[in-house]
Amino acid sequence: MSSYKICVYAICKNEEKFVDRWMDAVSEADLVVVTDTGSTDGTVEKLRARGAVVYEEKISPWRFDTARNLAMDHIPDDMDICVSNDLDEVFEKGWRQKLEDAWKPEHTRARYLFTYSFHLDGTPNKQFDMEKIHRRHGFRWVHPVHEVLEYSGTDPDNVVRVNMVLNHYPDYAKSRGQYLPLLELSAAENPQDDRTAFWLGREYVYNREYDKAIEALKRHLDLPTALWNEERSASMRFLARSYEGKGDLQEAKNWLFRAIAECPAVREPYIDTARLGYRMRDWPLVFLMTESALSITQKSGSYLTEELCWSYQPYDFGSIACFWLGLYDKAAHYAKIACKYSPYDERLKKNLELIELKQNEGKPQHGESL
Repeated sequence: MSSYKICVYAICKNEEKFVDRWMDAVSEADLVVVTDTGSTDGTVEKLRARGAVVYEEKISPWRFDTARNLAMDHIPDDMDICVSNDLDEVFEKGWRQKLEDAWKPEHTRARYLFTYSFHLDGTPNKQFDMEKIHRRHGFRWVHPVHEVLEYSGTDPDNVVRVNMVLNHYPDYAKSRGQYLPLLELSAAENPQDDRTAFWLGREYVYNREYDKAIEALKRHLDLPTALWNEERSASMRFLARSYEGKGDLQEAKNWLFRAIAECPAVREPYIDTARLGYRMRDWPLVFLMTESALSITQKSGSYLTEELCWSYQPYDFGSIACFWLGLYDKAAHYAKIACKYSPYDERLKKNLELIELKQNEGKPQHGESL
């Protein structure tokens, strides 16, 4: 007999294609509650047919925290553990038992591993911790977008680590168009929240609004609570991208060096600097940054990890820099590794062929002596 009553709850809109996979995964729960926010396909009917309790709500103006709180409000009071889970996210089998084994009455929420993306061979790529499991009472979602759980209980907020994995299979056809206005609203509502300030600046960069990005990111760095060095380094990297977008490569370079100094233990600022060096054809800089990046062999485990920095890209930059520096053997070594990471990339294969031709120039042919 189970020790706890567990409810999975979600919000959704037009996600019919995910329903069966998702319901198969969440069926370990005692109850599945979904708030549909306006589907025009068969999502609602399919969820109900699979056993979910579905509520249909209109949310105007749209906010993610409002939607999630409405969904939470539909959870019966006698539930012990609430699991917030989107339809494009799938728990690995056996998650309930792992959660029950770890959970104690004094716990308020659970932390577990979230797989944000996968390699082409199906192995995990970007992973970081997630905390969207909580006790029934004392929690509300806050912020219009990039919403987080806020605890208001009277006893200490006590987080338990659970050895369970949630895998993400996103629908890349969905638009990000609503994110920027919602982040602007979130920043206006929470002017001292450093995470919101960073996310807003980053979103401006994604939208190529570089002047606004520079203002928002500098404001993030000035906030007294912006103390996490990896996030500060990321803010500086996005400042560099903004200045590069405006054509000021020297200022971009300055910010990248500051990003490295802020957090020298992650690959991302080195690879961004190598990328800028490639654009400037500064091959010694590209070589130095590539070597520095590759000396870092462990991911930080944060959401700021950029997948390309752990793919073919460092080796690609390294091979090109070594080629132009005349280090042909090292260039070939890096180019072969790049091809292993991305075996169907024709550019990488052609680069390797060119490097090997150069590598073999002047070497004695078979039967010749030195």
